[in-house]
Amino acid sequence: MANAESAAMSAGSLDSAESETPDQPIDGQSRLGLAAVAGMAALIAALVAAGLASLSATDALVLLGIPDPGVATRYGLPAVQSVGYVAAVVAIGCALLAAFLVPPQSSGVLDVGGYRAMRVCGGAAAIWAACAFLMVPLTLSDVSGAGFLEAVRPENLWPSLPRVDTALAWAWTGVFAAALAMLSRAVLRWSWTPALLALSLFTLMPLVLTGHSASGGSHDVATNSLFWHIVGASLWMGGLFAVLMHAWHGGEHRALVVRRYSLLAGISFAAVGLSGIVNAFVRIELGDLLSDAYGRIVLVKAVALVVLGVFGWTQRRRVVGVLHRDGRARTPFVTLAIAEFFILAATFGLAVALGRTPPPAPSSVPTLMEVELGYNLEGSPTFARLMLDWRFDLIFGTLAIVLAVLYAFGVRKLNARGDAWPIGRTIAWLSGCVVLLIATSSGIARYAPAMFSVHMGSHMLLSMLVPVLLVLGGPVTLALRALKPAGKGSVPGPREWILAAVNSPVSRFLTQPVIAAILFVAGFYGLYFGGIFDAYVGSHAAHILMNLHFLLSGYLFYWVVIGVDQSPHPMQPLAKLGVLWATLPFHAFFGIALMNMETVMGGWFYQQLNLPWVPDLLADQRVGGGLAWGTGEMPLIIVMLALLVQWSRTDRRFARRMDRVADKDDDAALAAYNAMFAELARKEAERQGR
Repeated sequence: MANAESAAMSAGSLDSAESETPDQPIDGQSRLGLAAVAGMAALIAALVAAGLASLSATDALVLLGIPDPGVATRYGLPAVQSVGYVAAVVAIGCALLAAFLVPPQSSGVLDVGGYRAMRVCGGAAAIWAACAFLMVPLTLSDVSGAGFLEAVRPENLWPSLPRVDTALAWAWTGVFAAALAMLSRAVLRWSWTPALLALSLFTLMPLVLTGHSASGGSHDVATNSLFWHIVGASLWMGGLFAVLMHAWHGGEHRALVVRRYSLLAGISFAAVGLSGIVNAFVRIELGDLLSDAYGRIVLVKAVALVVLGVFGWTQRRRVVGVLHRDGRARTPFVTLAIAEFFILAATFGLAVALGRTPPPAPSSVPTLMEVELGYNLEGSPTFARLMLDWRFDLIFGTLAIVLAVLYAFGVRKLNARGDAWPIGRTIAWLSGCVVLLIATSSGIARYAPAMFSVHMGSHMLLSMLVPVLLVLGGPVTLALRALKPAGKGSVPGPREWILAAVNSPVSRFLTQPVIAAILFVAGFYGLYFGGIFDAYVGSHAAHILMNLHFLLSGYLFYWVVIGVDQSPHPMQPLAKLGVLWATLPFHAFFGIALMNMETVMGGWFYQQLNLPWVPDLLADQRVGGGLAWGTGEMPLIIVMLALLVQWSRTDRRFARRMDRVADKDDDAALAAYNAMFAELARKEAERQGR
């Protein structure tokens, strides 16, 4: 480790692709000074959160009928939570810097900037883990009214932990953050940093699924909007700290780093603003903004967001341009970045206080269906309701639109420079995006959580049809043709990132035909017959993960079988056909097994809903099994046609290649072939003449 560490540190400046050179930190600013900036930000967030939360915490306890747990919990919980959040975003930002903002060395080993970022990421993740574990007894103390010292006792802590969702979420957060801390210290190569960035964001997910947004009416919209809100805010604030750290230490490629972060910050600003509006108005009405404590904190957060937008605009208009002209002109950027970072920290404190403040009472009592689903269903799932009764999914619906827009931009870029792109691929990709939108945002998505039969129909669309259409669009091929190569010796960009992902060890493993087929088929059996669906049928988070699994496992399998994009494990059409036919019996048996079951999966949840148009839950489940059996074979027609077309094109390419070879050597292979037969005929004639 020490030798590799020294290599990463000493060779950091050897692969610089810009004229700027590294220099020493600004006078008086050291590593200790940067740690002081982070500590000051954490203190600001903690003071804001503890101060505001103390004003409304007593009211919340009175409403819930819970005694005051004491000063340690009342002030300590929001303070520890705020410090943890600041540590989390620092870890996320450092992982982002190492993964996508600074380039590695040509050998793939992290450069000085990336190496430093991963070390800081590990330290921040350790603090995040410690805060998360400390939040477990603080949360138990808060919900029970017992003092902190009473809640932390093992005989009280362990039995209570599984019963309180928020405490359990904090425990899992601590586990994930601890794993991030350990892995960050072991990474020296760039190829692992994108995975660690994903893990750093994943540490926030248990908390996204708890709190105000995960309960009550419209909790599906609130949870999905909170996902974008937290991810956007974390990348924004964490990226800002990482870029500040990089400039503070005089790192290389500062102009490039700031330019890349500036684009990400603009997207994050829009995501935070839009998702914040959606999340707020799910909880409150317009009139509550001034009359209720919850609404007033929302207003203060909105003002802070506007102020941060002004800082971002100033950075882009003044500082980024200066850095582009002179990569070492970093003092103005550092000054503004510190101020923006402190305001972001205060905003995080406001968010913690908002989570501790009870929202206004709803104007009407939510029905049981609203509590379980987030909305009401007006009647049986007629064709009109399935097609026209839309409820936009902020995660998968947004994903469908973004994928379609990016693909259209890629095609437009090719057309603008005179390159052809097959119209069939464009139609396939856009059709896949449309089907994804319909499956997750139309009436099908509204009824899927409430009825097993509709859920299975949505499952078939997401796992069998959408991936087929998307892989036929050839998105990787399009991206590689549309994106400009970085060039030899230049800083890697998006095109190089895509190539690295496609050729990574993880990709090579997952695209092995046997592995891809097992992941695709085994998911059906493990999810439905392994008890997972029955246990989590009522969880909105579980439905998100199921949809994600359907999409990814289906895309992976069909990429291997019929994908236009080159797979790390190329196969001949006949071999692809064999893999496809090998999976058919498993799909058929899955549907038949569902139709023959005598117990209702998720019956406890469906019985709670008590839908009048579903009097027989077992019959509805059998309809779902019939859909899995019948519709599961329909996309195979598209797959078979695609394989036949690919087979035909392979034969034509081979024939054209042979023709070109023949033209070059005057058909020497055919002449030799004919000469061989002539020689055989001559020898046979001589033998008969004897």
